[in-house]
Amino acid sequence: MRLMLLRVMLDPLTSWRALRLRHKAPASAPVSFDAAWRRALVISAPDEMVFRLHGHYSPTDREPDTPPLL
Repeated sequence: MRLMLLRVMLDPLTSWRALRLRHKAPASAPVSFDAAWRRALVISAPDEMVFRLHGHYSPTDREPDTPPLL
């Protein structure tokens, strides 16, 4: 909870976008705030893709037989 509060305080626009992404996600595949926040960050700042590719995946973001990227 502290990380979420810190992200909301430091970057409210990205947090708002993350909440919108979470709201738009289908009920069959819910998205955590953390995963939505990273996705919103990459959408607004494509140069942050390294942050997302550095092993920060939710279980639904990759195929079941795919090993995590290091």
